[in-house]
Amino acid sequence: MIAAGVALAVSILLTPYLIRFFARQGFGQEIRAEGPASHQAKRGTPTMGGVAILISIWLGYLAAHLVTGEAGEGPTASAWLVLLLTTALGLVGFLDDFIKLRRQRNLGLNKTSKLVGQLLTAIVFAVLALRFTNASGLSPASVRPSFVRDILVLSFGTVGFILFCYLLVTAWSNAVNLTDGLDGLAAGTSAMVLATYVIISFWQFRYTCALLEPHPGCYSVRDPLDVALVAAAAMGGCVGFLWWNAAPARIFMGDTGSLALGGLVAGLSIVTRTELLLVIIGGVFVVEALSVALQIVVFRSTRRRLFRMAPFHHHFELAGWAETTVIIRFWLLASICCALGLGIFYSEWLAAASGG
Repeated sequence: MIAAGVALAVSILLTPYLIRFFARQGFGQEIRAEGPASHQAKRGTPTMGGVAILISIWLGYLAAHLVTGEAGEGPTASAWLVLLLTTALGLVGFLDDFIKLRRQRNLGLNKTSKLVGQLLTAIVFAVLALRFTNASGLSPASVRPSFVRDILVLSFGTVGFILFCYLLVTAWSNAVNLTDGLDGLAAGTSAMVLATYVIISFWQFRYTCALLEPHPGCYSVRDPLDVALVAAAAMGGCVGFLWWNAAPARIFMGDTGSLALGGLVAGLSIVTRTELLLVIIGGVFVVEALSVALQIVVFRSTRRRLFRMAPFHHHFELAGWAETTVIIRFWLLASICCALGLGIFYSEWLAAASGG
């Protein structure tokens, strides 16, 4: 509660200052000419608001540790690695945004530069996540793929895990980035996904094998409570930012925020051993990314467009839906995906706890 509350307050109070500062600097968003006509009115809206989200996450997390002091465990390897992954991708996004603003265009870093940034970040995260074992021999990450727990019959090995980690980080950061096309859509959806991970990681803490070794439903994960703090701080930061980002948005998160949040959910899935479950929890992000991939494949094959425009949310805008209607309905879908993922997580625990 401390982590979420502090992050919420910081995000709400800091964002107006960023709006004024970025507006004075002329850091306004460029809008795609081929997009919905209604979006042209958004040209010049301050961007790079993801800075507020990143600052609020760090301050919320650190404040929680400062308040609890010796009553709780200190910062852990799992939490620090997820925070560093988030921040590093935020820096990649910041460079992308800054280049867009300096050159007054809607394209920042080229694809190669962005992929290299994501590659280096993912490799460093993957290598470090397999180290820092605790007294029980657990590292923040596992070389085995996971749904709700490690799939014991499969193993990537170290090299395979690094490649898998790169795919996850790249896929999720780009998926959130693609979703960030309507006022509040990415921030609201991310807040729901992060709230789900607060519950999952706290539940893992309550039933960790370190405390309940004989219990058949216990979880072999490292630092679940500290990971819950990170997820809670990020959730609070997204909700606070949404106060100013909801339609009509006074600021956009930009790639600074979307790449960071994508890396964050990827990191959370890795340290909680739920990489495959995230496909369900983050279903809206998955659909948005798939819509772009399908649009490209179909167009290159048939020279016809599958959707009026990709990502998927623009298809409905061009079909005549109001922007707020699209946003609210996508939020509803996001909540359904999160509830479904949480239900699967809990049902697996019931089955495991009962020996089923």
